[in-house]
Amino acid sequence: MILMKDIVRDGDPVLRQVAQKLTFPLSDHYRKLADDMMEYLVNSQDPKIAAKHQLRAGVGLAAPQVGEGVSMAALLVPDDKGEIIFKEVYVNPEIISESVRKTCLSEGEGCLSVDKVIDGYVPRPNKVTVHYWTVDGEEKAIRLKGYPAIVSGHEIDHLNGHLFYDRINKENPFALDEDTIVIY
Repeated sequence: MILMKDIVRDGDPVLRQVAQKLTFPLSDHYRKLADDMMEYLVNSQDPKIAAKHQLRAGVGLAAPQVGEGVSMAALLVPDDKGEIIFKEVYVNPEIISESVRKTCLSEGEGCLSVDKVIDGYVPRPNKVTVHYWTVDGEEKAIRLKGYPAIVSGHEIDHLNGHLFYDRINKENPFALDEDTIVIY
């Protein structure tokens, strides 16, 4: 089981490297990694399990965040009532199209690999199309909007060596285009 001690923290070089593409069929090691990353997300969103194991809640976890420099990310995205609206493990994902219109979370973003609060809006495309493979090697493309699009962008950024705060406007962290959708 992945615990907080297993999460690589900001400053580790693996977080700034472009992740290596995986080939199919996935090895048992990478299939287990996918399962373990999803298990962390499920456990972290369960208040009792999270408290017992001192897990910080997460909606996404990329392989580099657990020290594996490969292109894989688990996503478990709830709605505002806690119901899961998107659950998937991406292998070799890429955003193949995105909207011009941006969106962001009203409270900014956080990251399991970043221990401090970094204030500022993180503008991302409101709609994205993600092309990826499943753990079983099935090729897919999915169109996402709003919060699932934000989470997908955050995790795919990890696979490209970027952290959320790289997207914050350094001059004015709370500046937004006037048509940006703010999710509360």
